[in-house]
Amino acid sequence: MKMRTACALILAVLCLATAVPGMAAARPVTLVDFSWDSVQVHNRIAAYIIEKGYGRETDFIFAESLPGFMGMERGDADFSMEGWVDNLLEYWEKTTKSGKMVSLGTNFPDAPQGWYVPTYMIKGDEKRGIKPVAPDLKSVADLPKYWELFKDPENPKKGRLLNGPAGWKVTSINEMKIRGYGLDKQYDAFSAGSETALSAAIKRAYDRGEPVLAYYWEPTWVMGLLDMTKLEEPPYDEKLWNDENLYACAIPSVRVLVVANTKFVEANPDIAAFLRNYSTTLEQNNKVLGFMFNEKADTQKAAVWFLKNYEDVWKAWVPSDVAEKVSAALKEEK
Repeated sequence: MKMRTACALILAVLCLATAVPGMAAARPVTLVDFSWDSVQVHNRIAAYIIEKGYGRETDFIFAESLPGFMGMERGDADFSMEGWVDNLLEYWEKTTKSGKMVSLGTNFPDAPQGWYVPTYMIKGDEKRGIKPVAPDLKSVADLPKYWELFKDPENPKKGRLLNGPAGWKVTSINEMKIRGYGLDKQYDAFSAGSETALSAAIKRAYDRGEPVLAYYWEPTWVMGLLDMTKLEEPPYDEKLWNDENLYACAIPSVRVLVVANTKFVEANPDIAAFLRNYSTTLEQNNKVLGFMFNEKADTQKAAVWFLKNYEDVWKAWVPSDVAEKVSAALKEEK
């Protein structure tokens, strides 16, 4: 009789653990890695805090944007630290309206992109012996005055904008922007063969102290290592943001949210509270990505670097007892 009672109790506990989301701790907390470095770094920062501070196991699954969101919607994964929701706006609005996914807030301020030049062109760099060659260069409207600084080696009668790789939507948008801003008489757009080729061309010019005009975005290691200035453009205007009007305004910023499965949030209020408090700056993101590039570090090492260098930042995200556990773990890291 006692044996039957014990078996019945064990079976009941197993059934309860399966039925109640809050007791389904057998599966690790699962984060979705997308294909870019910054999200993988943030995922590992969050995972480190969850493991060392909250005592939960974590795991990662890799997916492209839409499949990753669908995995969170189904509950196959729990959350991701970077949801670029404006790139999947229709899907995002649908799944949040259904109540299956939720935003836990902004990870870092809206991600900018546009046309950049090295700051030394405008302000000079005394340490490197570089004098300012374009002190009045502030906006795209000033580019006609300085086109000769950016001479295209393949067409010396025009300046060159280093554009994104062929096939990217923004690459064709930048080509239209040149016409929309009336710069087509002074400038051509030169498409890089890849993202790597684009960043390498910018860094090569920067290391030589040469002028360069390039399309780029943040956060990236380029912006973490190089002092670049984004040229001003007319504010984003929905009426201008189309082929007919040649996109003659600033590229709209993209929201970067912490996105999660709603049931996971409801079942894990302590972790959800931590994720809601999670907030970083573009400068911090650029710096950690710059560290990765310089040190050839993987995303786990970059996460530890962030936690060691921005202790005052992450301690504000969690209760003091959790912070103490994480700090103790970091002291053991080499």
